[in-house]
Amino acid sequence: MTPIKVWLERAGAVESSHVVHVVVTGGEEVDRIWGDGDLEAFWRSSMKPFQALPLVEDGVFAELSLGDSELAIACASHDATQEHVAAATRILEAAGAVEDDLACGPHRPYDDAAARDLDVAGVLPGRLHNNCSGKHAGMIAWARNAGVNANGYHQYAHPVQQRIRRALTDWLDGDPEARVWGIDGCGVPTPRMSLAEMAGAYARFGASDAPGASRIASAMTANPIMVSGASALSSSLMTVTGGRLLAKEGAEGVFCVAEPGRTWGAAFKVTDGAMRAMGPAVVEVLSRIGTLATAEVEALGRFSTVTVSNTREEPVACLRVAPGS
Repeated sequence: MTPIKVWLERAGAVESSHVVHVVVTGGEEVDRIWGDGDLEAFWRSSMKPFQALPLVEDGVFAELSLGDSELAIACASHDATQEHVAAATRILEAAGAVEDDLACGPHRPYDDAAARDLDVAGVLPGRLHNNCSGKHAGMIAWARNAGVNANGYHQYAHPVQQRIRRALTDWLDGDPEARVWGIDGCGVPTPRMSLAEMAGAYARFGASDAPGASRIASAMTANPIMVSGASALSSSLMTVTGGRLLAKEGAEGVFCVAEPGRTWGAAFKVTDGAMRAMGPAVVEVLSRIGTLATAEVEALGRFSTVTVSNTREEPVACLRVAPGS
């Protein structure tokens, strides 16, 4: 099939267009491709559930008495609300680490209220406000629990990253070491792979009853707001479906979905990296394959047709899947 097209329409005319390639795989009834299933992209933050596997498989969180909210933040691209920052801090404290040990750089909270609170207090954003701080805190926790020097934990050759690549061998086709690896926005390695491989990895992850995968899936679906934020597509999908779906976004237009307990997974890539096109594409595809009930589609309506307002807060345009796409 042709790729999914998402249009921005203003005054009834198409102003911008985004192309979205999609693979859904794992079961005969949902084995579908829109566009190029062999299209390659860096996995970015959609790989976070897999990066967290050593924390469960090696008993790190159990030994540190950390729970599901902390495990969810270790898989998160969070908004830096007080709740998010507190959960990442708990991981650091349990590991005997501090904010300065994080290798991710600071940036303003994605949550507007949290950003305003910093402004009012006259405080600059710190590393804990980085949307990946939970993941980084988890990597430090693994290093310290293993008796490894955590310095440089974000670098490709460090034992933390070596352990993550070993964990990936159970979920990917081929040797993770043989892939092209880039550096993610937060400073850690991320592999390049096809959409079919991403979808396959999520299908295996969702269907697995291995303690690591099932614990992570449970933590994420039970704590969706910890995984991103209240307004995010990933958290909204998990919330609206009551935790039936597992979803995780990645930068530059990557998005992956699985259904714990069933063997299927989906991977999306917006070719120009525009995340704004993801909502219409994801809701459309999950509707077409019968994964979303009518009531769930309606509850996700603000993602399927996105209203664009001007600075006067007047609706002036909308994003939606192109007719016939």
